[in-house]
Amino acid sequence: MEGTANLVVYPDGEIIRNTHEGVRFVSQNPFSFVVPCMMTLMELQNGLCQSMENDEASMQNMFQIHRQTYTRHPQIKLYIKFKAVEAVAVQNDIDVNDDIAAVYEGMNSDSEENFEATYETGDEDEDGDVGVEAAAENVVVHPSSSQPMGVPPFMRELDLDAMHAPEFPEYANIGIADPEDGEFRIGMEYSSRKSVVAAIRSFTISRGVDYDVYESEPHTFYTKCKMYGRGCDWLIRASLIRKKGCWEICRYNGRHTCMIGMISQDHSKLDSDTVAEAIRPLVETDPSMKVKSIIVEVHSRFNYTISYRKAWLAKQTSVAKVFGDWEESYQALPWWLSVMVEKIPGSVVQIETRLLYNGNEEAQGVKILHRVFWSFNPCIRAFRHCKPLVQVDGTHLYGKYKGTLLVAVAQDGNQNIVPIAFALVEGETVDAWHFFLRNLRTYVVRKDGVGMISDRHESIRAAVNRSGGDWQPPRAWWMFCIRHIGSNFLRAFKVPHLQKLVVNIGYSRTVEEYNINYKRLEERGEAYARWCDAIGLRHWVLAFDEGHQWGHMTTNLVECINSVLKGARNLPMLALVRVTYYRLNELFTRKSAETHERKRAGFTYSAFAQQRIEASMQQDGNIVCTALIDEMRCLRCAK
Repeated sequence: MEGTANLVVYPDGEIIRNTHEGVRFVSQNPFSFVVPCMMTLMELQNGLCQSMENDEASMQNMFQIHRQTYTRHPQIKLYIKFKAVEAVAVQNDIDVNDDIAAVYEGMNSDSEENFEATYETGDEDEDGDVGVEAAAENVVVHPSSSQPMGVPPFMRELDLDAMHAPEFPEYANIGIADPEDGEFRIGMEYSSRKSVVAAIRSFTISRGVDYDVYESEPHTFYTKCKMYGRGCDWLIRASLIRKKGCWEICRYNGRHTCMIGMISQDHSKLDSDTVAEAIRPLVETDPSMKVKSIIVEVHSRFNYTISYRKAWLAKQTSVAKVFGDWEESYQALPWWLSVMVEKIPGSVVQIETRLLYNGNEEAQGVKILHRVFWSFNPCIRAFRHCKPLVQVDGTHLYGKYKGTLLVAVAQDGNQNIVPIAFALVEGETVDAWHFFLRNLRTYVVRKDGVGMISDRHESIRAAVNRSGGDWQPPRAWWMFCIRHIGSNFLRAFKVPHLQKLVVNIGYSRTVEEYNINYKRLEERGEAYARWCDAIGLRHWVLAFDEGHQWGHMTTNLVECINSVLKGARNLPMLALVRVTYYRLNELFTRKSAETHERKRAGFTYSAFAQQRIEASMQQDGNIVCTALIDEMRCLRCAK
């Protein structure tokens, strides 16, 4: 058997989930056959007549694991679902050299097809240039098998009302052995050694007792109460039953008779891995949950108070199990983006890397992912139908590794917020903003006469000055968020009673209104007026913006999107990017359905436009312009 393996195949089967023991594969026509362990992927593909995307390294890894665990798992079971995948030509610079079936499986759905078809008809970082010459290169790295390609429900959740959700939603507790009294029974079966150990560990923690491991072998797990022989005879032994292919409780002495009670504030068996499993349903729903909330939740459930460090480690472990490994996420990101571009041609991805040095020597063939910019094709096309105005902002990442997410949004004719581009960068540095704004101008915001609203971050100012006129008149007009100006004024002068007056200056719609408000401020102190003068009138006063602000005075639109993405900012890099894909998919398909329904109802204009038209007609006294035109024609004929 060293050179062969027995494969059991379940074509077009189903996954049956057991109560607490894992899963079972079923199929109407299962079959098995023996294959050599040195078999290549292509040979297996031909044997199964199925495009099962993987690579040779993974195949050999699978057989290596099989050889190591043969006594416990004498067969390799494959779950196969036949599905046709239509190849799509790549229409950008990224080379697709790797397998794509796993990602396609997660991307393909009715709503994704609608997404593709849509529009067919915190604290500021220290400013400064990082001073690194980074060349934009295409890096494609195959993801590790630890990167889950399923789509957790969190990725599809879309709540434009800032996602008001309860902090602790209901979730299913980890089951102890028996639903009636929580005690084990001889003959109880478990799918794996891991599930047995987890059940014993959970039982011990919930009872406030502890145990010592007397035997821990590949086929046996045997423990006794720490007070065994001193007033308590509790023990449990579980073994692998080869004939059944499962683990079974073979010996159990019944309930604890010791009086240990509360061992301490913490529990030796309540380690970070156990906590990670306990809070997994919470993390799946809200990856942004606070560490202090985890401590409270663990105490309410287990009656133990764990340390902040243990809670933090448990959260990172749980996030990694649900959304992918933190470190390997960086390697998998270019690969996933390349697949996304192949699936949605016309999408844009730009990656910058840095060289890796060992001391003064360059590491050959290794590059560090530095920055990444992406925009989905439906977003690029959508901007053509939006106001010629973009709002940009940056928001900090809160996961295991820090960084900044830069976002650009627009607004369509029905007041819908439309995210159009994203970038993951090291911080709000000059180089990072230059990278983002350059790509935004090159690939997304290509029309002239566009306006851009942001805060007054010095790095943005430097990046605009480096843009070669791309974000300066006459091609573009850069304007400032009035709320940030008000905050900056208050920070500079500590005079809250004048902050509103400064904001009123910005909202001045006529030159006369501006002069009145400006004179009021100047009378209260010339320094205040000079401070406003330094900003530049066209950057913040409506009366001088030549209409390029379209009535928008703040960056509220982009900050709303930052709020919607709040939970995603706690995720590994790849998971965060995937969240933008799936949530925009939900947004576009939902709005597309609403629009088509409105057209079928006989409406010509969007709801917002219709309301404005009706309000204007009512305000104008229902004047019918066509009648006036006909009367003028009659007068000309009479002459």
